Parts: sequence; C-alpha cells; structure tokens
Amino acid sequence: MSDTHDCCAGGQCETPLHIAIIGSGSAAFAAATRAVENGARVTLIEGAARIGGTCVNIGCVPSKIMIRAAELAHQQAHPPFHGLAPQTPRIDRRALLEQQQARVAELRQAKYQHVLDSHPRITLLQGWARFADARTLAVTRPDGSEQRLSADRILIATGARPAIPDIEGLAQTPYWTSTEALEVEEIPEHLVVIGASVVALELAQAWLRLGARVTLLARSTLLSREDPVLGEGLARVLRREGMNIRLHTVPRKVRHDGHFFHLSLDDGLLVADRLLVATGRQANTEDLDLARAGIQPNANGAIPVDAQLRTPVPPIYAAGDCSALPQYVYVAAAAGTRAAINMTGGEARLDLSVLPTVVFTDPQIASVGDTEDSARARGLTPESRTLTLDNVPRALANFETEGFIKLVIERDSRRLIGAQILAPGAGEIIQSAALAIRAGMTIEALAGELFPYLTMVEGLKLCAQTFERDVSQLSCCAG
Repeated sequence: MSDTHDCCAGGQCETPLHIAIIGSGSAAFAAATRAVENGARVTLIEGAARIGGTCVNIGCVPSKIMIRAAELAHQQAHPPFHGLAPQTPRIDRRALLEQQQARVAELRQAKYQHVLDSHPRITLLQGWARFADARTLAVTRPDGSEQRLSADRILIATGARPAIPDIEGLAQTPYWTSTEALEVEEIPEHLVVIGASVVALELAQAWLRLGARVTLLARSTLLSREDPVLGEGLARVLRREGMNIRLHTVPRKVRHDGHFFHLSLDDGLLVADRLLVATGRQANTEDLDLARAGIQPNANGAIPVDAQLRTPVPPIYAAGDCSALPQYVYVAAAAGTRAAINMTGGEARLDLSVLPTVVFTDPQIASVGDTEDSARARGLTPESRTLTLDNVPRALANFETEGFIKLVIERDSRRLIGAQILAPGAGEIIQSAALAIRAGMTIEALAGELFPYLTMVEGLKLCAQTFERDVSQLSCCAG
C-alpha cells in the first residue's frame, strides 16, 4: 500500500503521517517511539488508569521480583553447602510486596511515562477505543463522552488477559488470576493452582518457597507443548520441594463457602484457602468492534497478522499479545518496532524462526528451535544428545547438578537445530544456542568453540562434544 505519506520513511514529511495506536504496553510504545523517529505523529489510546501494559505492571517485572525473593528464601532454608547451617527464613510478605511495587512504579515511570513526556509528537488519549470503520476510531472518554479519531494507519496493541476455564461454579468464587497472586499481602496456608504452563509453574513454586502448601492441578502434563523430558525433570524437582502435583486432573466443580474453596475432583474433594487459575491468556479484542473494520479474529480473539504485522485490512496492523503471535514481551516489542517501520513506508519482517524461550522456575527451563518431534514433523532426520549437569564443572562446583542440556541436530548436515535445557541459569545459556542455530553452526563447530571455564554455558560445548566422544573421560577443562 502506498499514499502521499510514504515520504515519512525518511522523516521529511511536510504533513506528518498520523498513526493511532490502541494500547500502551510494550508493543505500543516500541511502535510509537519508532514511528516518531520516522517522522510520524502518534496518538496512543489507553483506557486503563496506568500506562505500561502487562509486563511492567502485572507480569514480567513483578513476577521476577517475587520469584527471586522466593529463591533466596529457599536458599536460606536449603543451602547446598554442608558448612552453611539451614535457617528458616523470616518472611515479611508486606515488606516484599512494598519493595516489589515500588520497583514496578519506578520502571513504569522511567520506561513509559518518561518516554511519553520526552516525545512531544506522541499524544496520550485517555479512553476506550472501538472501530467505526477501517480508518476511524470512536473513543469513549472517562467522563462518558465520545471522540472520533481518524488516522492514516492504526495499530492494535491491546494485549491479553488471563483466560478462565469453563468449570462449574468457578466464576462465582473469589479465585486469583496471576494479577492477584502477585499483589496480595498474605501468604496462603494452602494454595491450589489450576494450570501447568509457564505462569502456573513460576507462581506455584514461588508461593511454595514463601511458605504456602501448594497443590498443582495439570490438565495433562507439565509444559505439555515442550519436549516431555523438560516437564518430567521439573516435576521431580517440584515434588522434592514438597509440591503436590496431580497430572491429568481438572476440577469438575468449584465452590466457595466464604472461607475455603471446595474443588470436586474425580477421586474426591480438595479444600484450600486460595485458588490460582493460570490456564493461558485471551486476547483483549472483543470490545474493539473489529467487524466494522472488516477484521475477523481467531477463536481466542487473537488478530491474524502476516510477517509484516499487517492484518487483512491494509490500513490496520496488530502487534503484541492481542495478535496471533507468541506471547512474549520481547516478541511484542520487536513486532511493534517492525510494524512502525512498515506503517511509515519501510519494509521490515518479524522473523520468529529462532525464538528462545525461558520458564523462570528453579532450575530454569529454556528452549530454542526444534525438538526431535518437531524436526521429524518438518521432514528432517534429527539426532540428539543429552548431557546431565553432573558433567558440567560449574554445576559440580555449585553443588547444583539437577538438570541437563539437550542438543538436537539435523543428521545429514550436522547443523544444530534445537536445544532444550533444564538448569540453573538456563535463560542465560539459551541465547548462545540461539545464535549458533541462527549462524547455521554444525555441532562440530560448536564443540570446537572456546567457552570460559567454570561457566554454565560451557555445558553447550560439552554437550556438543558428546556427539563424538565420552566427555566423562576428559580432563576438567579439556578443549
């Protein structure tokens, strides 16, 4: 699509391109800042009282703070070194929450409000937007009045919210979503978690380590979309820490008696004082009147986009968790930037062929590229090796040998095509594997690279060497 505003790609427009962005999270701000750099003017439309979207306010930032605090409490109670006496941690949940929320507010101010204040060509319009047609938005202001806004391009970046399963009685109970689970002051006595994916596992372990008794109900297995060895390995760790994990279990009915939750299971009744529902997320698109713009969302409300972030309707783009893209904040930000480039006359594509992911449990789970099953589904012939952490010198020195590194190659070319890791610091290791996959490295080339000794990432080299040799027979830092 081209029009008289395409000159904005060079930042030289006499009449700036006007871009309307619905939302104010990571995708929205990435798009807004790049769009003004390219000469456009931007109107951000946000109905919520605070800007910043999910990540900084109720997602990545507060959850990782809480997880880290819980990790330190666990290390106090279970030090890996015999000369350190275990100590029962004294946990002031209110103080932890105050510190957590103060950092959230600080980052929201620095990374969102300050950015907004520093860009005079970005205007924040408070209100809830819906489409009147493909180029016009009707915005309901906080006072109830309505404002019409026309734009040359429109970016939908409205994010997502927790999806709630259809369980009898659940909607009438005071269950938690991840939002409440991150913001409450009291530690539950017994927390039941429904879900077995990223959010459920991260928060379940954090609350367990902060002192709650935790029962986790999984519809199938832990991390069922990943290589099965990852969920199986993590389940062993969580059970050893005291978590009650029940696989292939979904409540038939839930009720609340004013004090306790009563969950009817196939084999009996489960009673708890708190219930966390973490069963995925649903796109925030149902109030946008997408049909007026000619857009048909997917079954879960997500908006289909191509690699250039275009919807089927040319003036309209979408990015972030409301689009049919993987729901990671770094994908949202990358999509927002590329959408802005394309909306201002450029050509940029979002390449998700090498997408590293991390689950911030302890040990962490990280993966990138193909599993053996996905490689076979693509018509490839995979070969893999798994190195347990008791073969990694740094893990031995840390007395933290629970976990493994698994590498997958394409047999004929010997190229690395996938990695799955269960290890402390797996999130710090996985990017090296991602770069090796992106570079098309063979497993022999990876095995021959220099890695610093006594680092966890050296495990990639050692695992690569296992394709040709028995690394248990090497000296400690053999090359």
